[in-house]
Amino acid sequence: MNLSSLGFFRSLRHDNRQFAVIGLGRFGRSVCSTLHKLGYQVLATDINEKRVSDALSEQLVGHALQLDSTEPAALKEAGIFEFDTVIVAIGNYVQESIITTLNVKEGGVPHVVAKASSEVHCKLLRRVGADHVVFPEFEAGSALARSLTKPSILDRFDLDPDNSIVEIIVPDEFHDKTIAELQLRNRYGLNLLAMSHDGKFIINPDPTKRLQRGSAIVVIGCNKDINRLPI
Repeated sequence: MNLSSLGFFRSLRHDNRQFAVIGLGRFGRSVCSTLHKLGYQVLATDINEKRVSDALSEQLVGHALQLDSTEPAALKEAGIFEFDTVIVAIGNYVQESIITTLNVKEGGVPHVVAKASSEVHCKLLRRVGADHVVFPEFEAGSALARSLTKPSILDRFDLDPDNSIVEIIVPDEFHDKTIAELQLRNRYGLNLLAMSHDGKFIINPDPTKRLQRGSAIVVIGCNKDINRLPI
């Protein structure tokens, strides 16, 4: 997440229990399934009748309709414009994605999330009014490249281009040393947020706790400092 996304997420209604998802490809199905399992009401739409039928039979959503989202009248009749948040999950059909996003915004939906398939697609979606654009292929590719080059980093959350929170495997150099002995802040400019122990994480662990090879720690700091760790 970057700072430009903060305004969008802060504007979302915390009491909103209903979402509309347009497009039932892999991404759209995943969004529907997760929201449905979390107990939210989801209306899914797709131009493909089989995808709509499959979503209902597999119980990915409570409601699904077949419609052409490039037609404003169809969206209005389905009640899409009444939703607070709509996810446009048509990533691989650029023209349809852009027209649908424009239709939904012009229909008065306050929060529109759209999936992009390229950087140009992302820019176009923003131009027609998308409030938040996701680029899952790029993000997945970036995460894979980082995992391959830094296999000791188990997970990463980018705060901005320069700072991150990372979960890393305890380096051999840190084995059997206490947190105090490591002096992560003085030596690396990093702060330790948590450490794993018996399959669970201890948040803000005591400085006298010893780290063990094969366990994990979570640190926050500048990417340049993170890269200086012996991992």
